[in-house]
Amino acid sequence: MMYYLSYLAESHKAIAAFRALNVFQYITFRAIAAAMTSFLLCLIFGQFVIRKLISLKVGQPIRSQEEVRQLHALHQGKRGTPTMGGVLLLGSVVVSTLLWARPDNGAVWLAVFAIVYLGLLGFADDYLKVTKKKSDGISGRVKLVAQFALAAAVTGYFLFNPARSVQARTLYVPFFKEPLIANMGWLTLFFFSGIIVGSSNGVNLTDGLDGLASGCTVTAAFAYAVLTYVAGNVKIANYLQIPYYPFAGELAVLCMALAGAGLGFLWFNCHPAKVFMGDTGSLAIGGVMGVVAICCKQELLLLVVGGVFVMEALSVILQVASFKLTGKRIFAMSPIHHHFELKGWKENTVIVRFWILSIMFAFLGLATLKLR
Repeated sequence: MMYYLSYLAESHKAIAAFRALNVFQYITFRAIAAAMTSFLLCLIFGQFVIRKLISLKVGQPIRSQEEVRQLHALHQGKRGTPTMGGVLLLGSVVVSTLLWARPDNGAVWLAVFAIVYLGLLGFADDYLKVTKKKSDGISGRVKLVAQFALAAAVTGYFLFNPARSVQARTLYVPFFKEPLIANMGWLTLFFFSGIIVGSSNGVNLTDGLDGLASGCTVTAAFAYAVLTYVAGNVKIANYLQIPYYPFAGELAVLCMALAGAGLGFLWFNCHPAKVFMGDTGSLAIGGVMGVVAICCKQELLLLVVGGVFVMEALSVILQVASFKLTGKRIFAMSPIHHHFELKGWKENTVIVRFWILSIMFAFLGLATLKLR
């Protein structure tokens, strides 16, 4: 919306005050503005949202002592902390994006749709948890069906769009200039599904300690703000020899809005947390990161940039597989952040060390831009 102020600069060139509005046409300016806007929205409305959630009695249910005795002892103090705080984070992202991104960009609307869609799915899951007073909400099967439905919609958006269909079907691998597969055909559906579903659930599994998921979201979102900007700038893309997608640049605004909102939410979510994002926030954050990665054709790089999310998801997969095949567990508990807790690490230690890993994974992902 604010982008159109640059039109006034074009039509009133003779007036210096109007010429200054030309700055609104630049993605970099609007991306930084979006980050500041979403950050401030979280700070301004944070206490109000927390009080509202407390009044609605949507406290976080903690796993029962029978389910896992040690974790219950460590986390029993969190019982009753308001959840569904993702409405604050996601609301700030959507408002900031609509305010600062170009409204004529289809990729932006696709990402906003993913945020709203998965946010509603997560909200329904959180609602069932708090009303039942249990840690179980929507069944895993229903969640997967809903996530695959989103992936199908995203795939259809690209494959049935003649201007983007050919590009969407290519598969690029980090460190290589040329695509590994020039035409994935209908395998694109399964590939996109793996990216979106995996990313959504990866962030969801990471959201188990105060500020862990929100802190890692900031670094991943910032890295993809750079990647989308580069992919949408023909000169930089050609110089770095990466795929050029003119519509991808505007997603830098959304990514920076997500980074700013992550920092603003972390203000209240840091240990000891006053509010949790819940599935309302985590499912949507992971899903939209997957959509953004698809839009800038850096899907596999999400495995590097979102390394912490990958670690968390893999720890669960390995734990379940090991127990079913051998009857033994690899970790004291999964996801892996709970393993380190049960091994004696303080919660703050686990969180900060995982943040450090997240920063390093983001740096490594950005380094691949030059190593091709």
